[in-house]
Amino acid sequence: MRRSIVIAGVLLVLAFLLVGGPSLLLSVSTSQTTADAPAQPTQTKSTPELVTLEGSESGFWEYLSPTKSFQKRSPINVVVRGDTEDVERVLTETDGGNWEEMNESEEEALPDTFSLTDENETDNETESVPETDTETTTNESTENATDEDEASNETPVTLPDLDWGQADGGTRYAYVDPGPNESGYWITETRQLEDGDYYGQRYHIRLYESPNEDDDWVAMQTHSEHFDWFTLRHRVHGSQDAQTKVEADFMKHPQVDVKEDVSRVYLDNRNSADADGWATLVELAGLLVVPTLVGIRAGRRGGSASGATDGHITDRTADAIDDHLTDVDRQRLAAAADRLEAGHVLLFFTIVALFLGVRMGGLALERQASFLTPHQIAAILYPVIGIGIPVATYLLAGALTRRLDAAVVAAGSLAVAIWIDYSLLGVNSLPVDVVVQRMLVVVALGLIAGGAAKRASRNETFNDMLLVGTAMWLLVLAGTLLGYL
Repeated sequence: MRRSIVIAGVLLVLAFLLVGGPSLLLSVSTSQTTADAPAQPTQTKSTPELVTLEGSESGFWEYLSPTKSFQKRSPINVVVRGDTEDVERVLTETDGGNWEEMNESEEEALPDTFSLTDENETDNETESVPETDTETTTNESTENATDEDEASNETPVTLPDLDWGQADGGTRYAYVDPGPNESGYWITETRQLEDGDYYGQRYHIRLYESPNEDDDWVAMQTHSEHFDWFTLRHRVHGSQDAQTKVEADFMKHPQVDVKEDVSRVYLDNRNSADADGWATLVELAGLLVVPTLVGIRAGRRGGSASGATDGHITDRTADAIDDHLTDVDRQRLAAAADRLEAGHVLLFFTIVALFLGVRMGGLALERQASFLTPHQIAAILYPVIGIGIPVATYLLAGALTRRLDAAVVAAGSLAVAIWIDYSLLGVNSLPVDVVVQRMLVVVALGLIAGGAAKRASRNETFNDMLLVGTAMWLLVLAGTLLGYL
């Protein structure tokens, strides 16, 4: 029993050093890494003030909610004047459009603040299109005829190669109000788009169109996220990167004037992740969209994660390390090397391969087996994590002699696999609850390996370490799936 307690203590320290410590150092703050920020006090009786665009009667609440109640969860961070089809066409069409080259030089969007409400309307009158009288109409018709003749000789502009496609995702509710003499109500997503992989890392957009047919606007919530195989849900990294990408994608379009049609407006909905309360406003209304190739791309861009490893290890570095080693240190390293068996190496690579194989398998099935739904893919691969990893650990650790060696190798292997997985996804910050969950599964797997070693199982096959490790593994996975961890 004493030996088991010592090994458990070593595993806790190892889990903190390999998972907890680096995570807490790299993560900026808990408030910036939470998948969904904690809900603010729910307003069930009173309707909050809504956002209304100038010239529109309908409005929307500046947050999305997981339920039909006013929980300030996911902030709206992109608003487009135009209909859903226009937005979808701009983001998903890659070539073949009948576009004319614009004479205006492209500039970065200015961080000007424009009023979204009817207040200060007089301040923005200079931005509106002046009314046309009879003389200007005649002159413009002549100019337009000349412009059309010139435009016919111009070469069509190639549209940017964007990779947005249809997405699967959980339901989030938006509260909208059609306008005067109408009652507000909750709606679900009109569309969901993604750029990336469902089972990897992706940018995700939820689109909600105006409830009033006379008002053309689309409210969008964008964020970046990755699929967590322990929870079988997506975890959100933040929203600013995704908002910047969507904004840049609109600015790449030849029909969008980056100075006149793209701006930032303050919605005061700073809340979850790294949202700062500013939303991108894109003016698509009035733009002529004449596509010859319309449709959402079936293919999805595979996340290309660059493992920028420097690998420059010189003899000078090795000599410097050797100079700092004492005779006792060298003896300990030699003893550790003597204890190293082929079984340790096999256990290490098996755990890493199984864990990363689930990630790669999910990506492969998503791209190649389009007949499978996301739930079916999860049902196929999750048992590899829930059952395959602990069973393989038990079988391989049974060939090892020392309990501590088996426990440390198994726990360290899983920790290394977790970090490799996050590095491939480009995740550089984790919420505290994820760190704790990962530490617990690392300790649990180490206990299973330690309990399976020869010295632990020679007297009793189902010993205390094996039973505690198995129970801990099952409880942690069940608690994670049910949302308790």
